[in-house]
Parts: sequence; structure tokens; C-alpha cells
Amino acid sequence: MSHNISELQREFFEYLEIEKGSSARTIENYQHYLERFFEHTKVKTASDIDDDVLREFRLWLNRQPKKKGKDPSVTLSKKTQNFHLIALRVFLKYLTRRNIKSLPADRIELAKIPERTIDLITPEELSRLLNASDEKNIKSLRDKAILELLFSTGLRVAELCSLPRDINPHSEELSVRGKGGKVRVVFISKQAQDALKNYLDARKDMGEGLFVRLDSADNGKKIKTKDNSKKYRGKEYDNLDRHSVERIVKHYAIKAGIAKKVTPHVLRHMFATDLLSNGADIRSVQAMLGHANIGTTQIYTHVTDKHLRDIHKKFHDTSR
Repeated sequence: MSHNISELQREFFEYLEIEKGSSARTIENYQHYLERFFEHTKVKTASDIDDDVLREFRLWLNRQPKKKGKDPSVTLSKKTQNFHLIALRVFLKYLTRRNIKSLPADRIELAKIPERTIDLITPEELSRLLNASDEKNIKSLRDKAILELLFSTGLRVAELCSLPRDINPHSEELSVRGKGGKVRVVFISKQAQDALKNYLDARKDMGEGLFVRLDSADNGKKIKTKDNSKKYRGKEYDNLDRHSVERIVKHYAIKAGIAKKVTPHVLRHMFATDLLSNGADIRSVQAMLGHANIGTTQIYTHVTDKHLRDIHKKFHDTSR
């Protein structure tokens, strides 16, 4: 039986949405990477996908420029190449699940990539960042609450963008739905509680979202309508989307005089390393970050092991 690729793709994305509960962002990414594969290879049926097709695609992918119209010698990183291969592997696993003949998913080996590094800022830079939004207008109060909540909870930016307005600013904890629809509890510091309360007290609109687009000229009485042409937005309640939050964090990092690139994920890194360096156990940090695999959390341990650093200072080359 012949299986049309376009039809299989549509059914695959429906499977991700309905049965796997994948986020809109995840599905979008898979669509993007699979489209590149099928546009380049021109395969028409699942059985057309074989070792030769895969090998040729990997060679083509390895030679693609990082950005269109830019220096062709700067090619896609191994990490980005792997994103394409991971999407294809998940698609092939779906075909196997349906007993549709195609290339076995385990034939795809990911490219070796360097060990992941963590982007961090210093405690002093973090303090300047959290205090950079120091005005009392509605947008500044919102942005201060965003910065404090990101550092206090370690939330992913997509999780932050999905928060409703009706959270209790006096509560020390908050339930969030993370990757794969999994619910976890995060904890809110006194500083974040105060920032949230100040922001919510200043809100005059009736919007249901927590961090919304505000019309500062109207003192926050109206929320701006989101651009529906964008593929990915704050999922609910007319919230800010992730790009808006990224721009906000970048703006205050520059204002705070931080030369490094600072993103919402850097604040998540700072949250994790702060906990570990102050003695928190890695299993607890894993739970608070919402990591399914302990290995993902372990990337933080090499930058926080004060014990080893102290031993090195105490015992290394004591003759000098």
C-alpha cells in the first residue's frame, strides 16, 4: 500500500497535538524541520525514505549556510542539524507505530556536539538587572514583575507566557503546566510577590492574562490586541509572546550595563545555579525546573561545586 507523504505529515501533526499533547511550539518546530527534509528530498511515499536519501540529506544539511544571503562558509551548527534529524526520527517512529514501512528510526545517529555550556551572569549583574525596571508606570511595574518571577521560579518563557491573571500575589507557590502537559509547583520569593502585587494593583483593564501587552498611553486601561498573523503567541489570555519577553529582558540587561547576551533562559540558569551553590540537592532542583531527565539538570553541577573548588585551594600545590 502506498502512503502519501503529505497525508502522513498531516496525520502525524494531529497525533502530536491530540495523543501526545505536544505544545504548539513543538509542533511548529517539527513542521519546519520536516518541511525542509521533504522539500529537499522530494520523496513521495514513506517507503521512499531509505539510507541513501538520509545520507544525501545529511550532506546537504551540513553544507547549508547558517543564514540565507550570509557568508556560505558559516554553516548550520551540529545542534541545529540534530534538530532536523530528531524531528525526522520522531516521524519515523510514528510510522513504525502504524506499521507503515519506512526507514527504521534507529538508523538515524545524531551528530556529535560539544558538551553544552551555560550562559551565566554574575550575582552583581543579576542584582542590577532585577533592579533596572525602577519606574512606577504600568509597563515598568509589569516588567519588574516579569524579571523577579523568572528568577524566583525558574519558569520557562512559554510557561510564563501562559499564566492567567487570577494568581494570588500573596501566595508563596504556584502550579504551572510545563512540557508534555506535566504540572509542577514553583515557589515565589517575597521580592517577586511584592512586584506582582504592585503590578496587579496598577492594572485597570479587564484582561484575563497576567503579563499582557499594555497601552501605556492609556495607563494600562486597555490591552493591545495581539497580531494574529504570528505563528506562535502567548497561548492564552492575550499574554505577551516569548519574543516580547525576550526583548524585555534584553532591554533591561542593556539598561543595567550588562555586556553579555541575557535571555529569559539565562535567568532560569541563574535560578538553578543559585539553588545548587547554596546547598540544594539536585533532585529537588530537577523537580523545580520540570526536567524529565536528571541528566539535563546535571549540566549545572560543574559550575556550582564549591566543595571541589575549596579542596583545590586547600590542598593543591601547598609548597608555594
